[in-house]
Amino acid sequence: MNSGNIYKIIPIILAGGSGSRLWPLSRKSFPKQFLNLLESDEYTMLQKTYKRIENLEGISNPIVICNEEHRFIVAHQMKEINIEPLEIILEPEGRNTTPAITIAALKVLDIFKDKNIEPILLVLSSDHQIEDIKKFHSAINNSIEEALKGNLI
Repeated sequence: MNSGNIYKIIPIILAGGSGSRLWPLSRKSFPKQFLNLLESDEYTMLQKTYKRIENLEGISNPIVICNEEHRFIVAHQMKEINIEPLEIILEPEGRNTTPAITIAALKVLDIFKDKNIEPILLVLSSDHQIEDIKKFHSAINNSIEEALKGNLI
């Protein structure tokens, strides 16, 4: 509930893919979210995930969740776009989406516990292609009021 606090959108970027579906380009040591799949793109899929939201009002640096073995790739790719994640959460082994989001939500509560900021989690997969960024931003902006009421959107 928004009690006069300002809100902050906290991107939670899920980057824990195993690299098994797009072989031989994608592999366990370097899954597709860390690849630049289109010649016309200058960014990897992970980088594009943050770049497409970086200009939203109230956006913060992201929390990135990845496999333990990919932490240096995540840190390097975020540094290449001048982003320092709030946190890189390491999964010792993949446990799917719900546990990852739960851990991120607990981390956000810890980060913002003594601040007058109402955090809104924006959960994003790092391997999606979104072409209509304007509509994507509109959907996010239209959901903020409902999220501040405590609703899951």
